[in-house]
Amino acid sequence: METLVQAPAWVKERREQASRRFAEVGFPTTRQEDWRFTNIAPIADAKFPLANGTFGQASSLVAGVKLPGALTLAIVNGQFAAGLSDLSAMPKGVRIAGLRDGARDGADGLERHLGKVFNIDAHPFAALNTSHLDDGVAIFIAAGAVIETPIHVVTVTGGDGQAVTAHPRVLVVAGANSQARIAQTFIGAADSVYFNNAVAEVVVGEGAIVDYYTDQRESERAFHIANIQAHVEAKGVFASHAFSTGAKIQRHDIDIGLKGEGPDCTMNGVSLPDDDKLMDTHTSLDHAMPHCTSHEIYKGILAGKAKAVFNGRIIVRIDAQKTDAKQTNRALLLSDDATINSNPQLEIFADDVKCTHGAAIGQVDEEAMFYLQARGLTRAEARDMLLHAFRGVVLEGLKIPALREQIETNFFNALARDVALTA
Repeated sequence: METLVQAPAWVKERREQASRRFAEVGFPTTRQEDWRFTNIAPIADAKFPLANGTFGQASSLVAGVKLPGALTLAIVNGQFAAGLSDLSAMPKGVRIAGLRDGARDGADGLERHLGKVFNIDAHPFAALNTSHLDDGVAIFIAAGAVIETPIHVVTVTGGDGQAVTAHPRVLVVAGANSQARIAQTFIGAADSVYFNNAVAEVVVGEGAIVDYYTDQRESERAFHIANIQAHVEAKGVFASHAFSTGAKIQRHDIDIGLKGEGPDCTMNGVSLPDDDKLMDTHTSLDHAMPHCTSHEIYKGILAGKAKAVFNGRIIVRIDAQKTDAKQTNRALLLSDDATINSNPQLEIFADDVKCTHGAAIGQVDEEAMFYLQARGLTRAEARDMLLHAFRGVVLEGLKIPALREQIETNFFNALARDVALTA
């Protein structure tokens, strides 16, 4: 394995800056407002060693989630695994670079964007990731290129019988008026313990369209922290769709900056925590310029003693007149022991805007259950139908059919298990 000291000077500088920042703030605690419902002491106390290279099940895990016809970019324990990747369907207009090799050979755009899309001051785990910046993948979409081939980043974490830590990194730069669909699947060996601390940076150029899907199905005993940061330029369109079923503790931060005039952003997600899992989602949409539009729907289905957190923040700057922003958070509790803390936030500094937000938390509608049962369904079948309809509106936005099929199957299995436990 190549050591960190062999990186170019600009990478070392960004590592050192991030390392200093993390040393200042350390791991967040429940005394901090953004973390008051999420105790990450099990992560801070574990002190898992940094993963070193691949592990025995990595190849089969990648193969198990590959999407037919897609570019497959494998990241194993934070390192780009060219041997497990499949670039045979590489279309014109796409350039792929391993971060380690790309940094060393001065690939265009890497130094300009890597570690520059977001401010690490607000995200201690992103600072921790950057302090270990070593490898990962960069995806460059040429200006004007319309990429029909899906790009699938498979992020695999684990050790051969040893708990490990990994810091995978993804950079996406979409040139002006380009289009691309990118998916990232997080997976690990079943029942294994590890800490996966991921960061993705996305630059959406003027008039570009980028769909970004995250499918988190880590080991049930894993710890998963993920930061997605995106900058959207004038008339750019960015859609983030997040699906979560795995990990014992998950924290997902999604920060989108609408930096030019007239962009559009969609932020959707569905999470299915059960047992004693904790799933925390924090979103932030920064409307900085006029004529920005955003649409956000996050849903959760909780079973057992699961806990969920949703904190959705919309900022409308003083110059962001004619902003249209909608945010919705809804949750279904299948158990009396499940809990969710929902906190939608609006910070509006402009006066000519349309902004709405709302949250609804409840149990399965008994009137709807009665209606379906009166038409011949069993109670279990009626509840199953309502649960699938509840999360279906978010899945409708998934434009990669093979990935949608995988996610639907995974959700169906998770819902079947949860319904059986609460029957």
